[in-house]
Amino acid sequence: MILSMTGFAAVSRDLPHGALNLEIKSVNSRFLDLMFRLADEVRSLEPTLRETLTQSVTRGKVEVRLGYGKDSQAGQTRAGRPLQLNEEAVRRLGEAAGAVKRLVPEALDLRVMEVLHWPGVLEDTALTADQMLEAVLAMMGEAMGEFSASRAREGEKLKQMLLTRVAGVEDWVKKTEPLMPQAVADLQVKMTARLRDALGAADDERVRQEVAMFGIKIDVAEELSRLEAHLSEVRRVLDKGGACGKRLDFLMQELNREANTLGSKSVSGEISTAAMEMKILIEQMREQVQNIE
Repeated sequence: MILSMTGFAAVSRDLPHGALNLEIKSVNSRFLDLMFRLADEVRSLEPTLRETLTQSVTRGKVEVRLGYGKDSQAGQTRAGRPLQLNEEAVRRLGEAAGAVKRLVPEALDLRVMEVLHWPGVLEDTALTADQMLEAVLAMMGEAMGEFSASRAREGEKLKQMLLTRVAGVEDWVKKTEPLMPQAVADLQVKMTARLRDALGAADDERVRQEVAMFGIKIDVAEELSRLEAHLSEVRRVLDKGGACGKRLDFLMQELNREANTLGSKSVSGEISTAAMEMKILIEQMREQVQNIE
C-alpha cells in the first residue's frame, strides 16, 4: 500500500466537566517532523502521543492538536453535577472548630452550609490522571485509524496517477525506438555528402570513419533501454508499496537524466518532441512523488 504524507483526522469525546478534541493533520516533508499543541490538562501526555505516532509514520510534517474544553458550568455552579464529600477535610475542619471553641468559648458553632462551602470539602468527581490517559489513548487509536485511512486513500490516487504517467512515457519510448535507424541513416547521408565536399572524394575511408564516429555519438539506444529499465523499476516499487517515496524520487532523477540526454542527442524534430513530452510526464511524476511517504 502506498501512503501519502497528506492526511487528516479529527475525534471528539465528552468527559465529565468537559470534552476532549483531537485533531491530526500532516503535509509532505523530507523527514519526520512532529509538532504538538496540547491543552495544559493533557500536556504531560506528549511523550505517549509521540510514541504512538512514530510507530505508524516515518515521514511528513505532522501536527497534533489536543484540546480540553471545560463545560460552561465549571467554576459557576455544582447543581446537577456529581459531587463527592471529602470526609478527611470535614474531619480536620471539625477538629479545628473544636480547638477554636476551647480557646474562644463564645464563638459560634459551624453550620452545615458553612462546612459545605469550605474550600476542599466538596469535590467534583473529575477524571484521574490514569482515566484521562485512558481516554486520550482510546481517542488516539480511533484518530490514527482515520488518519491512516485518509493517507491510504490519497496514496492510492497518487499511485494510479503515477502509473498513468509511466504508461505515457513508455508509449513515447516505443514511438521513438523505430524512428532512430532512419533518422541516423538520413543524417549520415547528409554528413557523407558534406565531408566529401570538404575532404575530397579520394578520402572515402576518412569519410566513413567520421560518419561512423558521429553515428555512435548520436545513438540513443542505451538511453532508451535505461528509460525502460527505470520505468519497470517504478512499477515494481509501486506494486511493492510501503515507505517508498525516497526510492521513487531517486528514480525520477534518473528518468529525467536519460530524457535530457535523449533530447541533447536528438537528430530529428520527432525525437526532440518525444524527449520533451517524456520530460513533461516525468516532471509531473516528480512533483507527486514528493507527497509519498
